[in-house]
Amino acid sequence: MALLIDDSCINCDMCEPECPNSAITMGEEIYEIDPALCTECVGHYDKPTCVSVCPIDCIDPDPENVESQDELLVKYGMITGKI
Repeated sequence: MALLIDDSCINCDMCEPECPNSAITMGEEIYEIDPALCTECVGHYDKPTCVSVCPIDCIDPDPENVESQDELLVKYGMITGKI
């Protein structure tokens, strides 16, 4: 499943450079995660790097974009061309 940044985000700029898929960008008020690009770092790392670096824990699973590990791996392959 893709991840979602909630409105408690303080725009600390920690998450955006950590995303290997460039799924995180600045929205109108806070950072946002593009669910079409978010693989929860599947294919890159063992756990989502944005979650690891977030100082206030404002990144959660996106209930609107539920995906299995296999689906995330397929998405990783489509994004990177590696699978």
